[in-house]
Amino acid sequence: MEYVIAALVAIVVVVLVRLTLRRVTVFEYEQGLRYRGGRFAGVVGPGLHWIYRPTTMIRKVDVRPRFVSLGGQEILSSDGVTLKVTIAARYEIADAGIAINKVENYQEALYLTLQLALREIVSQAPIDEVLARRDQFGERLKELTTAEIETYGLRLLSVNIKDIMFPGEIKKMFAQVVQAQKEGQAALERARGETAALRNLANAAQLVDANPALMRLRLLQQLSNSSGHTIVLGFPDSSMPLAVRRSEPAGTREDRGAEPEKPA
Repeated sequence: MEYVIAALVAIVVVVLVRLTLRRVTVFEYEQGLRYRGGRFAGVVGPGLHWIYRPTTMIRKVDVRPRFVSLGGQEILSSDGVTLKVTIAARYEIADAGIAINKVENYQEALYLTLQLALREIVSQAPIDEVLARRDQFGERLKELTTAEIETYGLRLLSVNIKDIMFPGEIKKMFAQVVQAQKEGQAALERARGETAALRNLANAAQLVDANPALMRLRLLQQLSNSSGHTIVLGFPDSSMPLAVRRSEPAGTREDRGAEPEKPA
C-alpha cells in the first residue's frame, strides 16, 4: 500500500511540474524576452531555461542580420526631375527588448526613417550630382539614420542605392549626351592620330634634309620591292634623272622589232 501511495504522489508531482514548469530553449542566433505577469523582466541569452508556466513566458526573437529593399521611391531632385530610387539596407536587432517593447513595428520604423533621409539627400542635389555621387549617398544615408535607428533597438550595417530610374525623355537626353561625348572623344583621337602622322612626316623631312643619302636608300628600297620593269628616279641634287632598267622577259626585244642596220 505504501508503494502505491508513493507512486501516486510521484505521479501527482510530475503532473504538477509539467503543468507549472516549462522548458524553453533559446538558440545561438536568438534572444529571449522574459515576461513575468505581463511585465518585461529582462533578456535571456542562448541556452536552456525553465519558467513558471502560469505567470512567466519567454518570447524568442531572431537577431540574425536581415536585408530589406525599398523600391520605387519617387523623389523630386533639386532641378525638378522626378526620380525613382531603390535602396537596399542590411540591419540586425541589437536590443530585442527595445525593438519589441518600445516600437510597435520596428521594420516599418526602419523603412520610414530611410525614406525620409533619402528624400532629404536627393531633394538637395541636381540630377547630375545624383548620378555622379550615387556611390557616396549610401554612406551619407547611413550617417543620417544610424543614431535614430539605434533608438529602435536596431543596428544599421550597410545601406546603398540599388537603382535609379528616370522618365523616358530624360533617358533619351542622357543617351544623346553620352553619344555626343563619345563622338567628341573619337574626333579627338582622330586629330591626335593625324597630328602624330604629321609630326612623323616633319621629322622624316628633317632627316632627309640633313642626310640626302637617306632618300636614295629609300628609293632603292622601293625599287627592290617594285614589280615594274622600268623606273625613272629623280634626286633633288642631281641634274639628270637616273634610268634603271629591270630585266625584261624573253621575247621582249623581238616584239619591239630589230634595230635597223647601218649602211655600209
